[in-house]
Amino acid sequence: MIRQPRPAARILLVDATGRTLMFRFTPDDRPPFWCTPGGAVDPGESYEDAARRELREETGLDRDCGPQVARRQVEFRTIEGVEVEADERYFRVDIDAHDVTGAGHTPLEQRVMQSWRWFSRDELTAHDEPYFPTDLLELLDATEPTHV
Repeated sequence: MIRQPRPAARILLVDATGRTLMFRFTPDDRPPFWCTPGGAVDPGESYEDAARRELREETGLDRDCGPQVARRQVEFRTIEGVEVEADERYFRVDIDAHDVTGAGHTPLEQRVMQSWRWFSRDELTAHDEPYFPTDLLELLDATEPTHV
């Protein structure tokens, strides 16, 4: 199977209590799962610009996401059903507090990404639905908080 390349920017959005924001996806073709904010890099867009755009579109927060803190290469099927080989770049944004708004969600996101919540480390460890990246706790441990 040939997979399409998919450059993507993902955000580790962490609040002042150490909780991480996750979105719950409910696709038609598989069980629900949780994922950090982020998405595909548009043609001609840098990873840094994509991170800022995705953060704004998915949360309403318009901030520079700082430098890349991690990189992963992973294969998966997108919500649209496309098999991809993703080159994911991670950016960590630490904030005091923020009310998430889904006003920038696309029609597809509005349909399959209807809920979000802040997870503590203990809640992530005990959670019964899958979440991505699967090594999220390790990524958080390996990155330094950078307050914005």
